[in-house]
Amino acid sequence: MEFIMYMKHKGQDIPKYFRLEQLQDEFNFVSEEEMKKSKRFQLLQLRNAGQLDVFLLQQMPLYDREIPDLVFQEYESQIEKDMSISDVNSITAQRITSANFLKKMRRLITKRIVKVSKFNLSDIVADYEEIVSASQLTNAVCKLVERRRKLKPQRKERKKVVAQTICDGDIKILVRILRAYNIPSRKTTINRALDMPTSLRSSTSHLRHKRTITPAASDEILNEDTVHPFVEVSFQHTVYQTSTASGSHPCWNEEIKVDFISPGHDYSFSSLSKIKDNIYINIFDEMIIEKYEDRCFRSCGGHSHVRKNWLGSVVFPFSALLQQSEISGTFQVNVPPVLLGYTWSKTYVSPKEDYNGQNLKECTFLNIFATIEPQISYVTCNPGLDKFSDQIDVLQRAQSFKKNCKAVFPNRRITTTVFNDEGIRILVTRYIKALNPPHQLLDIFLHDSNATLDLIAHFVSLIPIMPDILDENDDFDIWMTSERCIGLAIGSKEEHAILLCNFFLYFGKKALVLLGTSVLEGHVAYVLTQETDEYLLWNPLTGQSYKQFDPFCPLQSVDCLFDNENVWFNIQQNNTPMAVHFDYTKESFWKQLLPKNFQGRHAQSIQPKEIIYSDTNKSMVEDLKNRIERTLKCKIMEWRPKQPTRWNRQYTFILRQILPKLELGTGSFVSPEEENEFERLLQFYWVAGFPIQMPYTDIQSVIDAIYQTGIHSSECPQTEFALAVYIHPYPNNILSVWVYLASLTRQQ
Repeated sequence: MEFIMYMKHKGQDIPKYFRLEQLQDEFNFVSEEEMKKSKRFQLLQLRNAGQLDVFLLQQMPLYDREIPDLVFQEYESQIEKDMSISDVNSITAQRITSANFLKKMRRLITKRIVKVSKFNLSDIVADYEEIVSASQLTNAVCKLVERRRKLKPQRKERKKVVAQTICDGDIKILVRILRAYNIPSRKTTINRALDMPTSLRSSTSHLRHKRTITPAASDEILNEDTVHPFVEVSFQHTVYQTSTASGSHPCWNEEIKVDFISPGHDYSFSSLSKIKDNIYINIFDEMIIEKYEDRCFRSCGGHSHVRKNWLGSVVFPFSALLQQSEISGTFQVNVPPVLLGYTWSKTYVSPKEDYNGQNLKECTFLNIFATIEPQISYVTCNPGLDKFSDQIDVLQRAQSFKKNCKAVFPNRRITTTVFNDEGIRILVTRYIKALNPPHQLLDIFLHDSNATLDLIAHFVSLIPIMPDILDENDDFDIWMTSERCIGLAIGSKEEHAILLCNFFLYFGKKALVLLGTSVLEGHVAYVLTQETDEYLLWNPLTGQSYKQFDPFCPLQSVDCLFDNENVWFNIQQNNTPMAVHFDYTKESFWKQLLPKNFQGRHAQSIQPKEIIYSDTNKSMVEDLKNRIERTLKCKIMEWRPKQPTRWNRQYTFILRQILPKLELGTGSFVSPEEENEFERLLQFYWVAGFPIQMPYTDIQSVIDAIYQTGIHSSECPQTEFALAVYIHPYPNNILSVWVYLASLTRQQ
């Protein structure tokens, strides 16, 4: 009406030309500055441009207060990673580029797939119990009038809580440290008969033919001193400590409550699954060193200094607690191959009373229990089948097969189809094909086939792992080919297992990929090989192999097997590795996907005919080694702001000579000249140190591993340090990093 009145009275003053959007000012509800400040408007723009995958398949929050700042922090950090990386080493730049490429590829495939999330009634109603029969209803009514026995409470299963209903302070990580077995004892004298004086030699190695070491004679055993161990639990740079015990077989039985706050205060499962932090459980020895001077630091008390020596660790990712209700058991501690100043205890206690297997006198074990309180549930996703498939009939059969298997054993894993890097759903059998390993690995142990297989498994374990944030849904797995996994030098758990299986097939081994659950890692993929009289279970992430009846194998369940022809689902009542019959030809034990006469049984593999490897530039490796060494020295000095950090050049030179011999574990570690130099230094110093080996992902991961050892925390005066770094190159920029770190305290 106002517009009509305006035209009637002032129409004669209107110019003879036409303007677009003449009433734009009247319809501008907010200014441009206010619009730019709106979080919701910024997210809408980013989502429309395809640059934001957080709210890609979710409804946009209606108000700005409902949008966490973490969304923009993740976007800005991603922009920073995508910017120029010319200031880092070429190998590090390749790692960053590969990780960014995989994230973008997954984001593009996610956009193509329609993802439908469904909540169950148990996710919405807190006190929910499904009643399917009249007898169950009768029992539920009788429980209401049943007498309660307070001295004999009944165990009640914990209820799962939907992640979206959790707030800050609701989640606690409970870690109970029970006891340890066979912790190394201190060594008090020098033995010239050993090729590594005053040091512990660990029997664990990535080479099976080097795992057993001949024990020393009785007159060669050194004098022992009582060890005083304690345990530190570290998560997200927060450290919790138990009390200090005494002896090589201590018992703590202490519970530690670890506070947990999600980054950005977002407790959705998609946000929690992005947390890549590990939970570190480190064992230390508390050593009291007497002092004879008046100068005293913060940790000194009376006439002594306190120093803690790192003895080993048990590490598991936070994601493992999300995928299972608890982590409980006796686990082998990751002890360094050489531990200066320590020897194995004379008194051996078996962690398993009925275990009579391999010699475990040179292994340390820790009994722990860990869980998340409350237990968190998550939704499942069901992408459409017909839009992104190349063999509809076969994939429909696979979908029906999986549905039937889940109806019988809903908690067991079964994967029949995945998406390739083009976003097309295919059978998992098409990923299995014999592929050639690097020829450099085949020439090292020409007359020992077992050592060659161990070395190849070690090579696969050196490929950095890409954490899969969509692990909560087996229907949405995206797998690359083995050639691309090698080319990018990165891969998921399943891609590691497929690569190792394909290498074993190259040697004519009978190998299959095994999907199951690990106590420490959650969902895992192993490789099953059949030997002459036994089965071996290979962990591709560590390169270690376990016998089927090894009670310390971390594999908890055997759920599914597949090779280049078929997929088998375990229908045995007990799915623990020691109880499973691996003869998958028996239909009473294993249910197969494709019958023998099925036409699509021998589908063409998506793997290449062969993998072409490229040599790693040695000059780049040398540059990276120098960068790591300089960075670690700067970090150690940064971690010791109140004490001077001195470096012992003589000891550093000896450590540099030792490190190259540790990669393959062959021969004596030190020469006679180096041994004499060791003994001369030990007349003046208390020495504690160890080498650490890890695959190279980035420099920050190396820094974190050194920081966890706590060797920098020594506040004793006149403490010196020795640091040596060695990188063993493999093809395609796959590297094995060794760091030898030692602390030397001058005797007074």
